[in-house]
Amino acid sequence: MDYTPRSIDTLLDRFFPEVSAYALDGAKGVGKTASAARRSAHVWNLERPEHRAHLMAQSNYLNLPEGTVFIDEWQHLPDVWNAVRRAVDDGAPGGRFLLAGSSSPRDASGTHSGAGRILSARMRPMGLHERDLCDNPVSLSEMLAGDLPSIDARCPLRLEDYFDAVVSSGFPGLHRMSVQVRNQHLDAYLRRIVDRDMPDLGFTVRRPLQLRRWMAAYAAASSTTTALARIAAAAGEDGEIPAKTTTQAYREHLAQLWILDPLEAWSPSVSMFKRIQQKPKHHLADPGLAARLLGVSARHLALPTNADVAGRLFESLAVLTLRVIAEAEGGHAWHFRTREGREEIDLIIEGDEGQVVAVEIKLAGDVHDRDVRHLLWLQDQMPDDVLDTMVITTGEFAYRRPDGVAVVPLGLLGH
Repeated sequence: MDYTPRSIDTLLDRFFPEVSAYALDGAKGVGKTASAARRSAHVWNLERPEHRAHLMAQSNYLNLPEGTVFIDEWQHLPDVWNAVRRAVDDGAPGGRFLLAGSSSPRDASGTHSGAGRILSARMRPMGLHERDLCDNPVSLSEMLAGDLPSIDARCPLRLEDYFDAVVSSGFPGLHRMSVQVRNQHLDAYLRRIVDRDMPDLGFTVRRPLQLRRWMAAYAAASSTTTALARIAAAAGEDGEIPAKTTTQAYREHLAQLWILDPLEAWSPSVSMFKRIQQKPKHHLADPGLAARLLGVSARHLALPTNADVAGRLFESLAVLTLRVIAEAEGGHAWHFRTREGREEIDLIIEGDEGQVVAVEIKLAGDVHDRDVRHLLWLQDQMPDDVLDTMVITTGEFAYRRPDGVAVVPLGLLGH
């Protein structure tokens, strides 16, 4: 099968030649193995017992064959992490070790953090720009550089294309499958989380249907800061609400599997913002999982009665896409909201030197003055840091408004 280039390749191309060890974290099926194996000379898959036995017999990882060594699903043999760390301390060259893991180790008590020795990055499902649906002429990296690039492009994607992108997921290959086959894959993925992956972490799921209801309630809260107690209440049945200790265990283990991907609140290092909301926005690893948990199809999302959930899942798709691009460029993504809620910005993209692109996300093609007022407010508050502003839309045209705000259909955004 041909390899589809991924944004993580940009990060690895930049850093891995100078770094002895690099770890890719992320949920199962996002493409870690394909991206790492193609740049490796030797591959050990630790889901296979014979591969685990071979590595367990190695007293010194410096003696492994020359070339890049890729150790897949390393969490099945946590001592691998410490062995790689020791090899780095002993002088392993740049580009020596790649590790990939689909969960945290079941018992990480003896695993050193690897700080300063092993770099790591989260690999997410494919953003919209990675799915080869159309060209991506609008560059986020140019916006982060403060170049204020001129923007004039036309997007071939229509509203129904975005809804299809939401439900088809960013797991490589699924978006090209028929709806029926794709849904079978997503259902199997969700069943595996409950039936196999969480038990593999040592967590016994005593009430699988309750866990499934909690995941659906979390999916319904996508792109919001809904209180966890309200999510738990929504997961209850016949008046029985799962205990706080139970839902906390759900969250912890789903986070270990990289299934939860909350968007943390931005805390800029300026004293003018004294009252900022600190709650994260809820997101699953992929909006396609959220749609499947909620039982909504692309047709459902297009119905006026489902405008609210459609807006939240489109925002989740946009956040996924912008996170993937931003982190490949060395940046980070946050959301921003003052505690009183008077000012709110859907996404803050912060570059590696503190530069900011502020982003609003709108499930519509038209942009009005009221849609950009918080962007312009933040730019006025932080003129030296907010280098550009943007509204992500589902419209046809990309352009700059007279006030300087970029209007960009999500399908046109790229590196």
